[in-house]
Amino acid sequence: MLIAQLSDPHLCAPGTLYQGLVDSNAMFEAAIERLATLDPAPDLVLLTGDVTEHAAAAEYQLARRLLAGIRQPVLAIPGNHDEREAFRAAFADRGYLPATGPLHFAVGRHGPVRVIGLDISVPGQHHGDFDAATAAWLEAALAAEPERPTLIMLHQPPIETGIGFIDAYRCFGGERLAAIVARYPAVERVLCGHVHRHMSLRFGGSLLQIAPSTTTAIALRLAPGAEPASFVEPPALLLHHWRAEPGVVTHHVPINSGEGPLPFF
Repeated sequence: MLIAQLSDPHLCAPGTLYQGLVDSNAMFEAAIERLATLDPAPDLVLLTGDVTEHAAAAEYQLARRLLAGIRQPVLAIPGNHDEREAFRAAFADRGYLPATGPLHFAVGRHGPVRVIGLDISVPGQHHGDFDAATAAWLEAALAAEPERPTLIMLHQPPIETGIGFIDAYRCFGGERLAAIVARYPAVERVLCGHVHRHMSLRFGGSLLQIAPSTTTAIALRLAPGAEPASFVEPPALLLHHWRAEPGVVTHHVPINSGEGPLPFF
């Protein structure tokens, strides 16, 4: 099973720029075009939050129009720039979001790998929280099929990345999540966005991976007290390839595929 992961498009109202500087809409369209060139094609596409920049109606309308160009099923979770009820309304017809409450879901109908989406957003805030209620929901969802290969997706990573100015807005309660993941070895990956950089870390006996954004990259500034900044680095998506053995292999796929193919390897 092939599962593509896009993240953090930060779609803006048509005709406007992300942060007044970058055409995030055009960059997301380019990501969708790149997705369509993958051979074999993914079976499923994940979108790990910050679908929009301001959670405005025009932005969600654009999101619906662009996502309609993806021929595979798409499973999306909200990020801190989204708004829960606007997100629910925008994607209600896709059939996997609950009618009320946090936008958690467990979907297993698209292949052998089950995908669990967690809504760890805190309304009006930029950090996330894996609280006791979310923990109870996740434990029940995992226990329903404890041996099924599973990906868990949430927006803010439940770890400190070392980039202090983004770590302040991480998902709190990460130790609680790690303890649950450790009890279910079938969890192949914990997938996040938010940081706009590709990172990997052992987590709860599994592997946590953060996808790059389809737009800008958060500056890699590991010095304590570093000033926040971003760069327009080459955007990318992640492609998770599941097989019974060895499990999931993850590929970093640039949106601009570069020069090639060349007659050597």
